[in-house]
Amino acid sequence: MVRSMTVEAIIEEVDQLSQHEKKLLFERLDELKEEAWDREMERDFAPSGRCAHLVARIGGEIGAEGKA
Repeated sequence: MVRSMTVEAIIEEVDQLSQHEKKLLFERLDELKEEAWDREMERDFAPSGRCAHLVARIGGEIGAEGKA
């Protein structure tokens, strides 16, 4: 069963946590943030991503240096 909570209700619940529980929660939130960042970078630098042109440019420059 999925229970819906508002952000305000979640904040109120977090305020009631012990310092140790808050530490564990913050660590988990940091992990989620890092995972989201990794997924964003993978999307951005994928062949069809918004930064693919940079990868191609850098790859071309590296290739050109190798031939010099």
